Amino acid sequence: MGVQLYEILSTYSRFKPHFLMVMTQVGYAFLYFITEASFNHGLNPHVYITYRHIVSGFAVLPFAYFLERKVRPKLTLALFAEIFVHSLLGVSLTLNMYFASLKYTSPTFLASMVNTIASLTLIIAVVLRLEVIDIKSIRGVAKVLGTVVSLAGVMTMTLYRGPAVKNLWSAIIHIGGNSTIQENWLKGSVLVVASCITWSMWYIMQAITLKRYPAPLSLTTWMSFVGAAQSAVFTVIVQHKPKPWAIGFNIDLWAIIYSGVVCSGLIVFIQLWCTEKKGPVFVTMFNPVSTVLVAVLAYFVLGERLYMGSVIGGVIVIFGLYTVLWGKEGDKELQTELHAPSSSSDEEQKETKIQISSMEMVVKSEEKPKSDANT
Repeated sequence: MGVQLYEILSTYSRFKPHFLMVMTQVGYAFLYFITEASFNHGLNPHVYITYRHIVSGFAVLPFAYFLERKVRPKLTLALFAEIFVHSLLGVSLTLNMYFASLKYTSPTFLASMVNTIASLTLIIAVVLRLEVIDIKSIRGVAKVLGTVVSLAGVMTMTLYRGPAVKNLWSAIIHIGGNSTIQENWLKGSVLVVASCITWSMWYIMQAITLKRYPAPLSLTTWMSFVGAAQSAVFTVIVQHKPKPWAIGFNIDLWAIIYSGVVCSGLIVFIQLWCTEKKGPVFVTMFNPVSTVLVAVLAYFVLGERLYMGSVIGGVIVIFGLYTVLWGKEGDKELQTELHAPSSSSDEEQKETKIQISSMEMVVKSEEKPKSDANT
């Protein structure tokens, strides 16, 4: 019984990051639809980003204060500047572009485009020399080929819409249509591609900052408040009227609460924790889960139109993504091979020291009787 319990706990500990990342994608899948409904209801995307991160900041603050009191490093000016850039890339700039593009495209399109973040993260990591690609090995070639294929899928979704896929039945739940999709599809595509690039840069920065500031709850809180302030300044510049800031007790309020507490609070904390444990590429590899969930819900439940360009491009992106991830698995094998000789050499050194010490003891034991005899 004890052995079985140990095996269960060991398996859970091993796959805990995988399970948590799947749950984050489920949370993101619902986010697409609740935000689309609130935007169609009239909620301003920039006001939404500001309120969302104010809510997330206050939701995470108590946990960050009490749970990380002993491990939280002192906040220096340089570290705050780094957090400011984090907030810009992960909150204000990225999400304002991302959710603005939802007005011009669709949730399925956005969920498909997010799959490119893994490939973009790999490219940026290589440029910054945080990732090494050995083009002489088959796994190194897989990284390069998968990245190219994934970007080809992005171009397919952006430049080719294709015919609409016929719906099998009418919508079970009605959210409301977006009348600006056709005439602004390219504009929405540019916005979401730009947001994916900045998002990838943010994932890279996470891995670097967490080494200097190993307090993910506190980092989440800081990013929420600083990002909310940045977004508020931007919103005031582009939206002068006070009316969009008024939120009623309707879908707008529930969208802000859900996205603030669940997505910008809990999910960001989980992503930071998984990044610290497994690295940024591991976190981005689960994006296709939300793509599948969004596509299934949008087509079968909400009656949303699917276009062949999005379907074909999405399949190409996912294929390229997992080709990259297969190549990434070679890094673990390489690390194992690199550590194996060092460990064996350490053992050899220990054995040599033992042999030398034993020989010295023998020599001393032989010299002692001789000295006694001379005496």
